[in-house]
Order: sequence, then C-alpha cells, then structure tokens
Amino acid sequence: MPTSTTPHRILLTGATGAIGSRLLPALLEGDAPVRALVRDPARAALDPRVETVRGDIFAGEGLDEALHDVDVAYYLVHAMGRGNGRDFERLDRQGANLFGLAAERAGVRRIVYLGGLDGEGAAESHHLQSRAEVAALLEQHVPEFVHARAAMVVDSGSQSFVILRNLVRRLPVMIGPKWVETRSQPIAARDVVAALKALGELDGVAGEVQLGGAEPLRYRELIDLTAEAMGRRTPPMLPVPFMTPRLSSLWVSIFGGVEYPLVRPLVEGLRAEMIVTEPPPPGVNDHPMDFKDAVREALAGV
Repeated sequence: MPTSTTPHRILLTGATGAIGSRLLPALLEGDAPVRALVRDPARAALDPRVETVRGDIFAGEGLDEALHDVDVAYYLVHAMGRGNGRDFERLDRQGANLFGLAAERAGVRRIVYLGGLDGEGAAESHHLQSRAEVAALLEQHVPEFVHARAAMVVDSGSQSFVILRNLVRRLPVMIGPKWVETRSQPIAARDVVAALKALGELDGVAGEVQLGGAEPLRYRELIDLTAEAMGRRTPPMLPVPFMTPRLSSLWVSIFGGVEYPLVRPLVEGLRAEMIVTEPPPPGVNDHPMDFKDAVREALAGV
C-alpha cells in the first residue's frame, strides 16, 4: 500500500472555484490546518475553520503571507475568462512565476497543480499549451511538484460541462464539426477531488499524474449520454467537417451559453485527444465513476 504523510499546513488557491470549493471540505476532514488565498475573504464566506489571506496571484499580492509555514500548496487558478479574456496566457505565465518564487522563498515542499491532459492536436490549443507552461514554471521552484492532468471535469460549475449541458438542452439540431469525433476521458468531480486530496498526502507521487473517467468517449457520445441522463431526445447530428475554429466557437458560444472569449480557447482544445495513456499510481483514482453517472451527479448539483 502507498504510504502517506500528513501535511504540516495546506494552502488552497482557487477555493471558491468549481474544483476548489469541492476540495476544501475534503481537506478540512484531514488533520492539517488549511489556509486559503482569496481576493475578498468577506465575499468568499468560507468555512470558519479555514484561515483566509487576502491576495491576488496574478498581481503577486499576499503570496508571502499565504505561503508562510506551508508545506503543501494547491494551485487551482487560471486566468481564462479574467478581464477581457484575450491575455490569459500572459497572466497565467505571470501568476505561475510569482507564485513559484514565493513558494521557493517560503520553503514549500510540494505544489499540486491541476492541468489538462494533452495528446494529438494539443499543440494547436493555446489553452492547453498555457496549462503546460504553467506546470513547467511551477515545477522549477519546489522539491516535489505534482502535475495532475485531467480532461473535462463533470461538475455543475465546470464551464466545459455547462457548455455541453446547454448544447443538449437548446439545440434542435447538432452541427457536427470535426472535433465531435475526438476522444476524451471526462472525470467526475468527486473523483478528481479525491485524487487531488490523495496527491497532497501520498509519498513518492511527484511528477505527472493522469486522471480520467472509466473509459474514453467521443464527444458525440458525450452528447448522446448527456441527453439520455437529462431525459431529452438526442439532437440529430449534421456533419460540417469544414467548420473553422472561429465559426465553431461562435456557434458553441451562442448555444452553449458562455461568452465567446472563454469559449474560443476551450473549443481549440476540443481538437486534442485527451485520454489517459499512463494509469495513475495506486491509491489515486483507482475506481473512477462512468460518464453517465457523473453527469447525473452533476445535474443534481445544478
């Protein structure tokens, strides 16, 4: 059995986000004190057991105070959707550099970062390339860096899942760009949270850890299974293989209910095959939930 070490103190960034807000209660079940870095502690309204520090990763504010006496830090922030959405790569690079340097000054032992799976086509996605760059920058500053990599997280607060749900709900006919045939391996929110918690505690897990659901599925299958879980008729598929990424993004934005600046980098990533090619270590995501059950659970949280 894998051995584990209880962290001395944990820092959670992104505590109010889709994943961080689920991870926080799981971390509080452990024995280590938990601190959260948030831009507005009063507005965040976190569990009173959490020590909060006001700060902003992308501006470099509050980092030294937040990381003081921390040995395990979770980096669950990204700049996509922040501001006008056009400069997320620069902001992500800046945030990773500032956080990494502060973690090094504080003597942080381990950073756990949630990035994206990559595969064929990932080089064409600014979003996935930025995630990989953030990982490379953070890795330089701590002895143990854990790069958890996952495809879509099936959660009511995940923008990728919100788009999928809205497409099924709103579309009378599904226009099928080439990416509907791309394979992906979405993971249930509860599974990615359990894996992240384990990756903060297990010994010997530094490096890349790939996380995924029970099986790879094509995006058109994800649409069919989501429709079934929602009790809706699957929208007929009209293949349009020549649709450009820009037109595809506009179409997804209109019917997916998410603003175009956020949709465009996500749609670029849909052309990359995001599946697990190397199983995670024992004790991490051993028995992942299948996609249909993950969708039902996410819908119950809407």
